Amino acid sequence: MSNITNYSFLFQSMFGGTKTTWGTGGALPGVFQFSQLNSGSIQSQLKAAGIDTSSKQYKAVIQQMTKNGCTGNMFTNVQAIKNLMKQYNSNGEYVNPVNGLTGLEVTDATGDSYKKIIDIPESSKDEMFEQTKKEFLQENGVHNGDTTKRSDVYTNMYWKVSKNDRLSAGYTMQQYERAYRNAFYAAAREADPSWEIGKPVPSGALDGITRESVESQLVKSGNTLVKRSSVSGGSIDLQV
Repeated sequence: MSNITNYSFLFQSMFGGTKTTWGTGGALPGVFQFSQLNSGSIQSQLKAAGIDTSSKQYKAVIQQMTKNGCTGNMFTNVQAIKNLMKQYNSNGEYVNPVNGLTGLEVTDATGDSYKKIIDIPESSKDEMFEQTKKEFLQENGVHNGDTTKRSDVYTNMYWKVSKNDRLSAGYTMQQYERAYRNAFYAAAREADPSWEIGKPVPSGALDGITRESVESQLVKSGNTLVKRSSVSGGSIDLQV
């Protein structure tokens, strides 16, 4: 669900890392103030560079730049705008640079409305359950962001659902992923009450845990999935 939050790296890399391209003063040749964007001369430069200023693609870029602070006396460049436009399709939709998918951008329009539980493919839940179990055993319960392949599971799911459902599908999958991890933690503690995250998981502790057994204990509470009753003996909520 990536989003553009900082354009400075584009400008700095374009001009050899200089700090003067994204500020007030010391502007380099070809750079103009964002407040001049709609002037005739700048619009002519944009059109000469092949930019259709009436396109949804261009409008989406300008809207995003404005949202993220590129206003007033800040500087930009025709080529920088052109580069940013490559990140949007002809419908003005942001294209995730990692997986090439649309529908994964949280905008002012979406707000938090995507945070709801929806039906997601059973095959995707199977994949997440198995991946979470594998990594829980492999990393001794540690959520290792350097080695996890969880993003691959999400990407595979996103390809299976419509673009309008992708944000909600990702949110829903997070709920299931957390439930799976919590179940594995509880099972490890039940097998050995002294077990702690980072220590080898007791042998066979997770053998009796199935996706169905975990999900049968889940109920919808508002926009989240929670367990019917708390597990005694040290259950915790493992964030994902």
